Amino acid sequence: MAQTGNSGRRAPLSRERVLHAAVALADEAGVESLSMRKLSQKLDVVPMALYKHVANKEELLDGMVEVIVSEIDTRVRDENWKEAVRLRILSAREAMLRHRWASQVVESRTHAPPVVLEYMDSLIRLFRAGGLSADLTHHVMHALGSRMWGFTQEVFPTPPPPADPEERAALFHQVAMQYPYIIDIATAGSHEQETAVGTGCDDQFEFEFALNLLLDGFERLHQQNWTSGATPDARAMG
Repeated sequence: MAQTGNSGRRAPLSRERVLHAAVALADEAGVESLSMRKLSQKLDVVPMALYKHVANKEELLDGMVEVIVSEIDTRVRDENWKEAVRLRILSAREAMLRHRWASQVVESRTHAPPVVLEYMDSLIRLFRAGGLSADLTHHVMHALGSRMWGFTQEVFPTPPPPADPEERAALFHQVAMQYPYIIDIATAGSHEQETAVGTGCDDQFEFEFALNLLLDGFERLHQQNWTSGATPDARAMG
């Protein structure tokens, strides 16, 4: 139901209320179930009232991305650039874990709203303030990719195993016979489902493991005064 004031009258609809209600609806039932009709019901308004604030479903999704990105803590909490970047990206991951549908919406966007550009600019500023050259930072941002938003992209997501124990054991045995090295590494690590964004093995440990590797590598290149013009291979990286 819509919010009401002391007089019992419904609070006026605003873009902010629409977007936050849409995020809450996606949190409750998944972004796939989101529709303008269901959103209007949640806000207790007629569907046409929404179009005064968002022109269509795509603009609504853009706005929902704005809400998620605005939850990322961009305050600098460490003077060391590497730790400051690490904390910021982990804050982005916390936002993605709160809204597990958000990664697929971020990936689907075709243009970046101002809040997204502001976040990227703030991240670049940390690297530049740490002394990294614009050249190195260019490649750093490419290397981070979706990780700057708190999630990684699975090229081939792992399908969930059968619920039946016997079917699961038979499937495991079959895969182990055909692809022994996949099973070898798959059973070597533990995975906490509550820290996964999406499906597969993207748990908190793996996310931080890769992030730390990247940050250590960036720091090493910075200390070596690396430039993309150093070798033909390096130039091709851009």
